[in-house]
Amino acid sequence: MIDFPAGLSALSDRYDVVLCDVWGVIHNGVQSFPEACEALTQWGTRVGPVVLISNAPRPSSDVVAQLDSLGVPRSAWSGFVTSGDATRALLAERAPGKAWKIGPPRDETLYAGLDLEDGSCEDADFISSTGLYDDETETPELYRDRLAVAAQRGLTFICANPDRVVQRGDRLIFCAGALADLYESLGGKVIMAGKPFAPI
Repeated sequence: MIDFPAGLSALSDRYDVVLCDVWGVIHNGVQSFPEACEALTQWGTRVGPVVLISNAPRPSSDVVAQLDSLGVPRSAWSGFVTSGDATRALLAERAPGKAWKIGPPRDETLYAGLDLEDGSCEDADFISSTGLYDDETETPELYRDRLAVAAQRGLTFICANPDRVVQRGDRLIFCAGALADLYESLGGKVIMAGKPFAPI
C-alpha cells in the first residue's frame, strides 16, 4: 500500500519546487479549491517556487484570467506553463501551412501571430486540435469519418490537450485527447503536446 503524505507541507524537507497540475487540483472549471490554493500559497511563502503546469490548450497568458475568475489567488503560484505554450512551438515549426483546426472558438488565441491557414480533413497539411468544436454536446465519434479521411492522407495530429475528459462542475467533458485516441485507432500519427509528454 502506498503511504501518501498527509499534506504538501510534509514534503517541504525533500523538495525545493512544486510542479502542480491545475484542473481538478486547484479548480474544477467552475470554482477554485481554497484549501489547495492555500497549501500552494504557504509553500511559495515558506519553501520555494510553485509552477503550475496545465493541459489547457491556450497560451498560459490567456489562462491567467480564467484562474483569476475562478478565485485562484496569484499568491498560489509563481510560474505557469500550458500545453498551449508547447503546442505553439510545434505549430511554429509547421508555418506557413494549412491546418485543420479542431476546437472551440475560445481557443483561437493559440494560433495568433502564426502563419497558418484554415484547412479541412481534405486539404490541410496537418491537424491541430484543442478539443471538440462543441464540447457541451459533441462526442469524439462524430469526428470518425473526417478523421478517417485525414488518417488515409497521412496527416499528423497535434494534440494541444492530451486529457481525454475533464470535470466541469459535476459533468465530464470530452477533450482533444479523446479525439487523438480515435485518430490513432484509425492508423493516424499523433503528437501529444501536453503532460505527461515530452514537448511540455
